[in-house]
Amino acid sequence: MNFRLATMALLTAVSSLAATAAHAEETAPPPALTVSGSAALVSDYRFRGVSQSNGGAAVQAGITMSHESGAYAGFWSSNLAGWGTFGGPNLELDLIAGYKFPVAEGAALDVGLTWYTYPGGSSKTAFAEPYVKLSGTVGPASLTAGVAYAPKQEALGKWYNTGASAVAGVYDNPGDKKDNLYLWTDAAAGIPSTPITLKGHFGYSKGNSGLGPNGTSVAPTGKYLDWLLGADVALGKLTLGVAYVDTDISDAEAAYLQPNFSSTKNGKTIAGSKVVVSVTAAF
Repeated sequence: MNFRLATMALLTAVSSLAATAAHAEETAPPPALTVSGSAALVSDYRFRGVSQSNGGAAVQAGITMSHESGAYAGFWSSNLAGWGTFGGPNLELDLIAGYKFPVAEGAALDVGLTWYTYPGGSSKTAFAEPYVKLSGTVGPASLTAGVAYAPKQEALGKWYNTGASAVAGVYDNPGDKKDNLYLWTDAAAGIPSTPITLKGHFGYSKGNSGLGPNGTSVAPTGKYLDWLLGADVALGKLTLGVAYVDTDISDAEAAYLQPNFSSTKNGKTIAGSKVVVSVTAAF
């Protein structure tokens, strides 16, 4: 009898401890620091509407560490091809840091800086770009409006007046520095009872109308618009995406940037319309 009572008491104690541990796990505060990331395969790497991968596929990945205070830091990377002479392994590595904080119910302000680098390539290609983003929700839609302004830097300068000068390797304005402005807005809305999210993007660039020291420009033709319309399908941690990407840069406007501003595969402009598909895995 005593043995039976002792056994029952032991089982009750173990059960109580298990319940207490489970409750503690459920009520434990979230960690102060979280790490998130993603990896993607895209059929064309388009940066502000312009292909950075010669119209071909690219592998991309990034990791972000976020603190409960709103501060965050991370990196994002992609292979490059065809557009200018980045040199080295033709790799883009963006270092990102910022601070995101609420400004109203359902709205947040994000202030940060992106440092665009090209490891192993020309030292003149890297540049810094501060940004400010305001995001929020309106009904079922999430909206973002942003401005990015890169102050005068050599990487953004008009070192070549034309594509012919870039091909010849003769600087027209060595050491020139220019700034760059980018304004954009993004919108996304999920279709109820489906894993589908519709998305859209519209951007405006203003900067160097020629080519920089690496034979590229963040704002080809000086001023232009870019846009995107598409949809994403969430499948667990995988997201399948399709988007129509385009710019208002005409062949005539871009003619003085040729041959730098065309695909080395078929000679077509790298700012023309394109349907881009992607597969992204979150982790």
